[in-house]
Amino acid sequence: MKEMTLDAILENLQKVTAFVDEQLESLGCPLKAQIQIDIAIDELFGNIAHYAYNPEVGMATVRVEVQDEPLAVVIAFIDNGVPYDPLAKEDPDTNLSAEERQIGGLGIYMVKKSMDEIAYEYKDGQNILTIKKSLK
Repeated sequence: MKEMTLDAILENLQKVTAFVDEQLESLGCPLKAQIQIDIAIDELFGNIAHYAYNPEVGMATVRVEVQDEPLAVVIAFIDNGVPYDPLAKEDPDTNLSAEERQIGGLGIYMVKKSMDEIAYEYKDGQNILTIKKSLK
């Protein structure tokens, strides 16, 4: 398991992506899975940066774990910000036009559709959002 803790600001999004990509590349991660994970990082870390501590700045931890048989990566996004479960919100109706659809929720919907598992828990004053992606 490897992790990094840094300020939850958009300027650190590239550092988080590079940190995770380094782990993925060492595992021989397929390009399609890496792109899906990078999009998930953008959405999830971006949400922490925008909303968790607003208007203050707080810390976020990104933890990468590798599971064997089948090979998979589990990435946890941890912050001490305002408790918020993005999975509790109803999925957007993608059959509606962009004009008819309510704002918000499309990014987390894309993460749900592209990851094998996604889970949220609020524990010991921390938001913990975990995604899992098979690398086989």
